[in-house]
Amino acid sequence: MSNTASKTTADLLSATARRPVIAITSGEPAGIGPELCLSLGARAWPARLVVIGDRELIAARAAQTGGDASALEILHVSLKAPCVAGRLAAANAPYVLELLDRALAGCSSGEFAAMVTAPVHKGIINDAGIAFSGHTEYLAAKTATPRVVMMLVGAGLRVALATTHLPLRAVPDAITPTDLEVTIRILHADLRTRFGVARPRILVAGLNPHAGEGGHLGREEIEVITPVIERLRREGMDLVGPLPADTLFTPRVLTGSDAQLAMYHDQGLAVLKHAAFEDGINITLGLPLIRTSVDHGTALELAGSGQADPRSLHAAIGLATELAARG
Repeated sequence: MSNTASKTTADLLSATARRPVIAITSGEPAGIGPELCLSLGARAWPARLVVIGDRELIAARAAQTGGDASALEILHVSLKAPCVAGRLAAANAPYVLELLDRALAGCSSGEFAAMVTAPVHKGIINDAGIAFSGHTEYLAAKTATPRVVMMLVGAGLRVALATTHLPLRAVPDAITPTDLEVTIRILHADLRTRFGVARPRILVAGLNPHAGEGGHLGREEIEVITPVIERLRREGMDLVGPLPADTLFTPRVLTGSDAQLAMYHDQGLAVLKHAAFEDGINITLGLPLIRTSVDHGTALELAGSGQADPRSLHAAIGLATELAARG
């Protein structure tokens, strides 16, 4: 009996030691990020979760919403200015970036196996005089990664983007043969190494309506997208397209695919968010670390109400844990 008990204890200790440590940045302090983090203590996780944020802020939000911060492991970073739920303050923009920098440092050193990000508010960071177009671009710059790919996951979809936060009029010029090829290579490589898909089948959308209608509705498919696809097919990649975006996401066409590549932000994300808004996940491909995120904004109108839905954060943590465990 004692030998069995000892073995069980040893197994439990071994399993605990193997649990990946995941950093969660609590995001814009005036938004819903801090209270989303409060939901993490209410359930068991197959990982050790470390919330990065101001301890007093999180405690105050718990008191405001009826939450409980006592079960959270918090790595304290101090606010730069007082914070009121729902009211943005440019003075706290450096605090938001400090959260990201601390998580990045921990991932780089091996302290953390992955990072999960709560939402930030791009506008207020820019209002503070700091050029910031989003987590994806910031993390790429900080890790000196020349190219990353944004991919959203949910409802059985993995929707990657050839371009991200650009005005629509700038999109065609941004889809160059070189950039598109690099994007597809990153997507293909991360599907294999991060997601364990041995031979990914990727559906590639066209840019124009009806994928250009044979050149009558635009020539990007003929001059850029198709040549890149054909070149990579010759290397053995399983690529389908360019497909009209309005039929690419139909069940029949999606069958058997492992990912879908949209040419611009709303072309792919409108579909993903319709299918999985509550529990969609944003993942940055191509980084030397694992980063997942919620698929929604700061929801200032909900901050402090206790009504924010934590499912996207929970899903992002679940995927980060799965990817970290795969190594």
